[in-house]
Amino acid sequence: MPPTSGAKGGFPACLATTNSFPSPRTSTETPVISRRTTMTTYAIIGSGAIGSALAERFHAAGVDSVIANTRGPASLQPITDRFGSAVNAVELEQALRSDVLILAVPYDAVPEIAERKADWNGRTIVDATNAIDFPAFKPRDLGGRLSSEIVADLFPGAQLVKAFNTLPAAVLAAEPVKASGKRVLFLSGNYPEASKKVADLIARLGFAPSDLGSFKASGSLQHFGQPLVALNVLRD
Repeated sequence: MPPTSGAKGGFPACLATTNSFPSPRTSTETPVISRRTTMTTYAIIGSGAIGSALAERFHAAGVDSVIANTRGPASLQPITDRFGSAVNAVELEQALRSDVLILAVPYDAVPEIAERKADWNGRTIVDATNAIDFPAFKPRDLGGRLSSEIVADLFPGAQLVKAFNTLPAAVLAAEPVKASGKRVLFLSGNYPEASKKVADLIARLGFAPSDLGSFKASGSLQHFGQPLVALNVLRD
């Protein structure tokens, strides 16, 4: 038999055979399987009170994300100066390519965000908005529809989850883990897989997720003016 290494002229054995190509893999060899995994990417859209509160929680939990607004990354320097190790300021178009987008903008600004793309296939949209009638500061008259249903219609192809909208910004930004339990964050949505994804994020941020089910099942409980808004509770 020819040598298995160091064959003629110092070439590797696979090149010293009459065939100039390596021999094919035999059935007894173990194939190499890639261990690479795809990480979910998160974007905070909006840099007001709720967006800043979320940036603080992402930073504290060590969960990487990007943050963007319509004014550009330079306007986000106060946030990145504080939380830049986990929260990176980017252009809005780049942020909208993330897997999970948290809408931390005023309700009336949502259509402007939605118009940036023709379709939203594969995206999970988290609706953190509240439909408020200013200056009366009352729930907006939406003709009997839930604000989340209206927001969902603006993002064709996306799976929408309502979350991060019930707590005031100062409470949302505060440490959620207390001696008596974790602060509860409510969520609802019509897509169980998307709701599970958002619930997992809520847990990573240190909160206790409470899934209310579909929009039909949860009704308007989570919407502005209803019992769960501003409700600050802890759970073991």
